Amino acid sequence: MLTIASSSNAFILILSCFLAISLSVSGRPATFLEDFRVTWSESHIRQIDAGRAIQLVLDQNSGCGFASKNKYLFGRVSMKIKLIPGDSAGTVTAFYMNSDTDTVRDELDFEFLGNRTGQPYTVQTNIYAHGKGDREQRVNLWFDPAADFHTYKIMWNHHHIVFYVDDVPIRVYKNNEAKNIPYPKMQPMGVYSTLWEADDWATRGGLEKIDWSKAPFLAYYKDFDIEGCPVPGPANCATNSGNWWEGTAYQALNPLEARRYRWVRMNHLIYDYCTDKSRYPVTPPECMASV
Repeated sequence: MLTIASSSNAFILILSCFLAISLSVSGRPATFLEDFRVTWSESHIRQIDAGRAIQLVLDQNSGCGFASKNKYLFGRVSMKIKLIPGDSAGTVTAFYMNSDTDTVRDELDFEFLGNRTGQPYTVQTNIYAHGKGDREQRVNLWFDPAADFHTYKIMWNHHHIVFYVDDVPIRVYKNNEAKNIPYPKMQPMGVYSTLWEADDWATRGGLEKIDWSKAPFLAYYKDFDIEGCPVPGPANCATNSGNWWEGTAYQALNPLEARRYRWVRMNHLIYDYCTDKSRYPVTPPECMASV
């Protein structure tokens, strides 16, 4: 029979173990400023809900941007974003990871290309590995991303890079270093986001210009979630096969994800550099590798 004292000791032991586990798990920051900093035009980034969400503003004076305080080597990054409503032609809302190295850049891009009212929003993804980019793919989103928040996520491990929209994979870039195809794995990357004018290319190749009478253009962010190996940080973190994002469940798409991925590619992919013979008469080698 347990005494009151022994019951109390057992409770304290369980509570201590729970706290130890909780402190070892990476969770979402309580506020934007906990993990991020403004990099461009602080007056155009407004904190909402005590800093748990933010509003990005683009007007004729300026766009704006922010970045993570740390860089990370492998892991998962996600944000919930509500894009610019109505006539957003000529604007670009970007969410990306970047090594911030001039000559040999690694980068993983989500770029949301504004549209005329009633037209679908296009998301462009791009991948830079060992300084080489120009790997654009474009997908028309199958919902209105300005009507509500949706989750955009980048999974990056030793096996592949996957871009997700609401848990639907829209792009996969496999690690095919065995076939001499570059793969970003040596340089840590920061997490960035910007809202800016790009009407020379963003909408219909620059044919649709920004309508400043619709300004200010507003995008909203919340639920910032970064789980990865911070750099500087523990030296063996990035090579630790025990990290959850390196687990078997994350080394390839599961059957449901694979079906969703095929659905997106068949129904919503509108541009793929792999099939653009005007740019690449010889198909790039990563396009020939198995996905």
